[in-house]
Amino acid sequence: MVKYENRGFRLLPKKLIIFVLEIFDRFSLLLVKFKLHPNVLSFLGLVAGLMVGLFFALGNWDAALVFLLLCGILDILDGKVASNSNRRSIFGAVLDSSLDRYSEFAIYLGLGFYFRHHWILWVLALAFLGSTMVSYTKARAESLGINCQLGIMQRAERMVLLILGTLLTLIIGHREVVMAVVIIFLAAVSNLTAIQRILHVYRTEKEKQTSTE
Repeated sequence: MVKYENRGFRLLPKKLIIFVLEIFDRFSLLLVKFKLHPNVLSFLGLVAGLMVGLFFALGNWDAALVFLLLCGILDILDGKVASNSNRRSIFGAVLDSSLDRYSEFAIYLGLGFYFRHHWILWVLALAFLGSTMVSYTKARAESLGINCQLGIMQRAERMVLLILGTLLTLIIGHREVVMAVVIIFLAAVSNLTAIQRILHVYRTEKEKQTSTE
């Protein structure tokens, strides 16, 4: 059974998260047998993210969707392979997180180029800021010894929303309308998640101060 810490409300249901993690956990065991290094998967995830951005910018959203799915798959697999092959390391964790940020930037950059003459470009900037702050607040809190895994809009939710939004544009069309809704939601809830984590740190510190008095 895959261990999953349920810390607060998330957009993705707990049972769905566990189900997906268990599938990838089993698949990762196959990759471990082939002695595939998790850092290789992290770099492949970056390449996939760069390709997503490129295809978004070029308006080839079919290809963008394929690489979005690949990017999400690799994002899960690198951690699973690291865990199941006993190759977890501080360097690997920092590398993975850093490459994820570059990958996410490439995706937003590609969308920004495609919507460069549209008002949604400004909301995209807020969405990327929110995504970055979600990661930063977690990293900063945990560097100070406070577990900060909670959050409504974590990376998995952001990837799923982008995938669903892209898929909907291919099915029903209305690309600008659909993606405007997705990006506005991403911007709002990502920044809300960053605030949620900041408040969690505040409450945790207050509880520690109260318990020592």
